[in-house]
Amino acid sequence: MIHLEWHERKTIKQIKCVHTKAKKYIVNHVLTPEKLYDVKNETEEFYFIVDNSGKVGGFYKEYFTE
Repeated sequence: MIHLEWHERKTIKQIKCVHTKAKKYIVNHVLTPEKLYDVKNETEEFYFIVDNSGKVGGFYKEYFTE
């Protein structure tokens, strides 16, 4: 149950948001282009980051660059 301790986990790396032009979901409310975000977990398809709301959320990797 990794999701219960995400805020306490150490940051794996930082990534920069490059755009918020989502095809299906609204992400411009919780992501800001050019801002650095702390990665708490990573899968093949998603980064799990602390977003602008202060919560950990999963976002497609296409919105970010390392």
